[in-house]
This record gives sequence, C-alpha cells and structure tokens, in this order.
Amino acid sequence: MRRGAALRQARPRTRALRAPGTALLAALTLAACALQGPLPPQPQGVSGASRPGNTQPPPPAAGQAPAAPAERPAAPPPRQFHLSPATSSLVAQAQRQAAEGNFAQAEATLERALRIEPDNPLVWSELGRVHLAEGDAAQADAMGRKALSLATGDPAAQSAAWRLIADSLRARGRNEEAAEAERRGASLAPR
Repeated sequence: MRRGAALRQARPRTRALRAPGTALLAALTLAACALQGPLPPQPQGVSGASRPGNTQPPPPAAGQAPAAPAERPAAPPPRQFHLSPATSSLVAQAQRQAAEGNFAQAEATLERALRIEPDNPLVWSELGRVHLAEGDAAQADAMGRKALSLATGDPAAQSAAWRLIADSLRARGRNEEAAEAERRGASLAPR
C-alpha cells in the first residue's frame, strides 16, 4: 500500500517533466542565452542610430536644424573620507594618549582603528603623526605615503598626507624636499 501511494505521488512530477514542449522550451531558453553573436547587417538606407554602441544621434529630418551637441555630464564631486563612529572614538582616544606622552598606547589604539578601516587615509595620517611625535620620522614618512596612496579623489586627505610627509622630511633635515611636499599639500588644501 505504501509503495502504490509513493508511485502515485511521484507520477505527477514525472508527468510535468514529460509535458509536451517542456524540453523544447528549456532547450530554446538555453540556446537563446548562449547566443551572443554580432548583430545582423541592416539594410541600406536604415540609420544605425538604434544599434547598440552607436553614440551618434540620427541625422536631422529635412528642414530641421541640427541638434546641439550633448553637454558632458558634470564631474562628480570630490571624494571625502570620513571616520566611522567607532574609528572616530579610537582616534580621539589615541590623540589623548599621545598628548599625555603615551605613544605606544596611542599606536596600539590606532592599529585597532586600522583593523576597522584599513583603507582610510585619515587613520594612516593619525598613526604617522604619532610616529612623528615620538621621533620616528622615517616611519611617519611611510605612513604619510600610505595615506597619500589611499587618498585618491579626496584633496583634503591628500593635503593632510603631504603635510605629514613634509614634516617628516623636515625632521630628517631634508628641507628642500619638505618644501616641495609642503607646496603640494598647499595646492590641494580646501579653500
């Protein structure tokens, strides 16, 4: 009895798979998805304006003035990096620790912030400032360059990174290079 009930339950599923046209429909769907060849040639006299990839507008109709060229879209606004609330709290804590002279603790706190936002140039700049304050100008320079590489599109973050680089160069007596870095930072500074 159980066996017969199980067969009856399986039959409707089997019938659905064998329904006329199901296999054909599945095959046609797969074939349509697989075909991605070139567009067929258009008969002469037909404008190619409707073809994908053609960016030129169709020619004006008889008696109409040509259309004005399309204006370029406005450039996107410059990118601005911000600190998340958690990272902002850690940066503030690290600044307090550095002000108290506890540079090792400030570094550890900023490294925690970097685990949260490893691609944020603002955190890298803060870590560089801590290294500079404790007298490690070479490490501060490296942090400034890392911040600069991450600050693409954000002039304010780039400017801060250049100022850190300038300060680290000046601390090592490389004044000409520091002046150039300072100029670069000033040219990017928000006005």
